[in-house]
Amino acid sequence: MNIPITDVSPFHGGDTIPVNPEITCSNCQACCCRLEVILLTDTGVPDYLIDEDEWGGEVMRRLDDGWCAAVDRETLMCTIYDRRPQLCRDYEMGSPECEDERLENGLDQ
Repeated sequence: MNIPITDVSPFHGGDTIPVNPEITCSNCQACCCRLEVILLTDTGVPDYLIDEDEWGGEVMRRLDDGWCAAVDRETLMCTIYDRRPQLCRDYEMGSPECEDERLENGLDQ
């Protein structure tokens, strides 16, 4: 029996959306970690990982390579996973947004 994997996503107004089961932690490549992450709530992100954007809002610091400063460059895993921003928590691996980022970064054709 094939049951489609779905998740409730705040990116879709709480609607149930399909999630691609072929995208896993082992092949993710952390494309979303190149996106700007606005800090909307206090989840305990260490101060050294926080920058201010051009409008004065707090965002995750990104290094010169464009990646989030909290990402381990060898494993592509978040070094503050338990304290990651709410926006990162809400971004679903395998969601349509994830698949769009993967396409934009040349991972899926």
